Amino acid sequence: MAQDAPWWEGGRQVQTQEEFVARNLDTQLDRLTRQKTGRRSYTKTDKKRGRYIQSRLPRKDKVTDLAFDATLRAAAAHQKSREGESDLALKLKKQDLREKVRVKRTANLVLFVVDASWSMAVSERMEATKGAIMSLLTDAYQRRDRVGLVVFNKNKSNLVLPPTNSVELARKALQDVAVGGKTPLSAGLLMAHEVIVKEKRVYPDVQPLMILLTDGAGNVSLGNRPPQEEAHTLANAIRDTKIKSVVINMEHAAFDQGLAQKLADQLDAPCYSMADIKADALYRAVVRELD
Repeated sequence: MAQDAPWWEGGRQVQTQEEFVARNLDTQLDRLTRQKTGRRSYTKTDKKRGRYIQSRLPRKDKVTDLAFDATLRAAAAHQKSREGESDLALKLKKQDLREKVRVKRTANLVLFVVDASWSMAVSERMEATKGAIMSLLTDAYQRRDRVGLVVFNKNKSNLVLPPTNSVELARKALQDVAVGGKTPLSAGLLMAHEVIVKEKRVYPDVQPLMILLTDGAGNVSLGNRPPQEEAHTLANAIRDTKIKSVVINMEHAAFDQGLAQKLADQLDAPCYSMADIKADALYRAVVRELD
């Protein structure tokens, strides 16, 4: 789109403000994290690969990953009562069987969903938004997270950056984002949900986190329902899919109608103001909420 196109056609490009050092953007599994670069989260796995951390009673009739040590300990307590049942040195029964619980290191998916409509106000605030996103992207890259970027304005949403490990691709994608047009909030939420569900199919163990930057004032519907009602329904679907979210309210405090907070409530997500983005308080708050 032309850089000098009218803002109401969604064509004004803005620069990116200076980046800043971001505190670690931890996700819900980061209590098990190493304090250095590399994949940061651990997740339980049913496969025979990964570190054996404990045992449990079998969840199925067939045990495929037997925990020998735990099985022997469970059987040992009953050997006296089983005397005479057989000539075996160790007498095992089905109720003695234990299976291994394993964990493996996995990456996180951090998906940025950005409202690029003119309802977010002037281009200076979009500059700050881009600077904040680049800072968060840099942190995600250092932790080997996959990052993606969905932008919505005018009458549609666009996946301008499919999930990737490349911070340079993210930087270029951000530079090309133009501000203007209406606010198709529903389209942005729907695309975010589809991207995360698809990523989960390809990488079942990935831990998704959606960071939604908007003022919450949707004014374009996908169907026949009012825009805000439709957006809240989609937010509920994202919440019910167990996708963790963070909402960053892009509205100026003087004009804030609480729409971003209402959207965050539907997502069961914390909501922070734009004023917090460049402050360390945002990152401390995110750590608290997602831990």
